[in-house]
Amino acid sequence: MRSDPHMTSDAKPERRDITRIVLGGDVMIGRGIDQVLPHPCPPRLYEGYVKSAMDYVHLAETVDGTIPKPVAPSYVWGEALCALDHLQPDVRIVNLETAVTRSEDAEPKGINYRVSPENAECLAAARIDCCILANNHVLDWGRAGLSESLETLHRMKIRTAGAGEDPARARAPAILDLGGGARLLVFAFACPDSGVPRHWAATDGRAGVNLLPDLSQDALIEAASDIRRVAKPGDIVIVSMHWGPNWGYDVPANEQRFARGLVDEAGATIVYGHSSHHPKPIEVHGGGSSFTAAATC
Repeated sequence: MRSDPHMTSDAKPERRDITRIVLGGDVMIGRGIDQVLPHPCPPRLYEGYVKSAMDYVHLAETVDGTIPKPVAPSYVWGEALCALDHLQPDVRIVNLETAVTRSEDAEPKGINYRVSPENAECLAAARIDCCILANNHVLDWGRAGLSESLETLHRMKIRTAGAGEDPARARAPAILDLGGGARLLVFAFACPDSGVPRHWAATDGRAGVNLLPDLSQDALIEAASDIRRVAKPGDIVIVSMHWGPNWGYDVPANEQRFARGLVDEAGATIVYGHSSHHPKPIEVHGGGSSFTAAATC
């Protein structure tokens, strides 16, 4: 968490009556975005029609004019930074759908996102506190890419949730101090129907994501158990779910049941969904909130 410039080094922040939380959907800072920043990865892509990330830069310039390369880390957020500063959030959380790595071990999946560790400073420019990594792009550049992503983000003092070097670390929540003894816990899960390959799941001796095989009652019981094991009375508990395909406004019944179950059985304060790439409904249920958020970048 960021320090308060008005506090002494020994003081503890006072507990707030209201906590403002920004939840960002599928944030992608690879391809053309990485290329216009000061320290890009090699631009080679493995997509069906586009073989260089610079092609995306040229397309953008065709529409909006020349981009003054290299750009400052804050440039890629546009006017979103002004909006964030206006909101004055206490916590900024995004689902980071980009590996932070220079690994060349491209997963043979066609769409591979990465940003160089140096260019990840754009996350610091937006003062991101926590990155969700349980998604279908965090292992786009192999397990070496995941390890470098984790190392880089942690070096930047950015918390992570949803992926790790083993199952325990992949399932562990990010814990953020809100001051006055209050905590915010971020648990993150990914589902195969969002495009996460099943072999990306963290297993004993193998790094990976916190993958839910399905949205069955058994899966809910297991997820709720993970949450209750760590959460304490008074904690704000955010559960991130990367589920469903891109596009489409439907919220399937099984997602609704699972989200409500996380509120009822695990005490989740907010169930925060993403993958659709656009806004979807919000529901207030049982005193908590379960909803699906859109991509914000």
